[in-house]
Amino acid sequence: MMDITRCGLDIAKQVFQVHLVNERGAVKGRKTLPRARVLEYFAQLPPCLIGMEACGGAHYWARELSKLGHTVKLMAAQFVIPYRKRGKNDVNDAEAICEAVGRPNMHFVAVKTEEQQAVLMVHRARSLVMANRTALSNQIRGVLGEFGLVFAKGVSRLRAQLPQILEDAENNLPALAREVLAGLLEQFHELDQRIQQYDGKIRELAQQSDPARRLMRLESIGPMTATAIVAGMGDPHVFKSGRNYAASLGLAPRQDSSGGKTRLGSITKQGDRYLRTLLVHGARAYLRVVDKKTDQKAAWAQRLKERRHVNVAAVALAANTLASPGRCLPRVQSINPRNP
Repeated sequence: MMDITRCGLDIAKQVFQVHLVNERGAVKGRKTLPRARVLEYFAQLPPCLIGMEACGGAHYWARELSKLGHTVKLMAAQFVIPYRKRGKNDVNDAEAICEAVGRPNMHFVAVKTEEQQAVLMVHRARSLVMANRTALSNQIRGVLGEFGLVFAKGVSRLRAQLPQILEDAENNLPALAREVLAGLLEQFHELDQRIQQYDGKIRELAQQSDPARRLMRLESIGPMTATAIVAGMGDPHVFKSGRNYAASLGLAPRQDSSGGKTRLGSITKQGDRYLRTLLVHGARAYLRVVDKKTDQKAAWAQRLKERRHVNVAAVALAANTLASPGRCLPRVQSINPRNP
């Protein structure tokens, strides 16, 4: 067991598969482990390179295995697939992971700290409550339509008009329906309050983080986006530049180039969908007021807005915000949450 240098670990909820090789790539062992024995097994191995797919629970196992002296690398699942032989099963997956982690040009995912994952948990919880509030507002709007009561979309309209509907005694709404609507309105207010609490927590986290405060100096980036970037990026040294980071979020155009001819299409939409959405929405908000600004960046954005569709301009601005030289990521240490 002393000549083991690389390991592929296929993680799951209960049963884990291990594939071990030496420095020459010769297979030194394959093993199936229950969850309770994973750390015990790797504690007995000499320090080696461990590869895993960046899936649910991967960051936890990466942190725990790193404490045992191992070097852990996480990879996106789509980068592992080309190395898998024959059919898909745990044994073949572990072998493919072991092969992929040894490639010198492989792209790796930074291991997140517990603090970073806690911040992302706030964002995920807020997104869940937002989705529940949207579903509730659609449900209320649908049931009211059955009684001939129709109003425009949007939670602000519902928040303003639903109490009026309940108080209106001349709209022929049955008493049972009023009772149910009153309960739905109470749920709606509870969700509103929960969202406000999460918003306050995110603003507090942004003010406590020096990297997030620096990010908020950029146009179109507020507390929500800043905290999501700092927590979601992991180790910024994984990315060579801001443009490289923007491409990892799917903000770069898809290429179909051949024969020396460059063909660019729509954005790839790869990477973190949530963070990409925040950046694009922030760019949309900036474009609405760009005509009131006079700096060089605003002039560029205004010209882009005039000649291209506003959606294209928003995506371009979002990518440019991260990729502009000297603004955000080229000095990667400035947004490293471990070195504020």
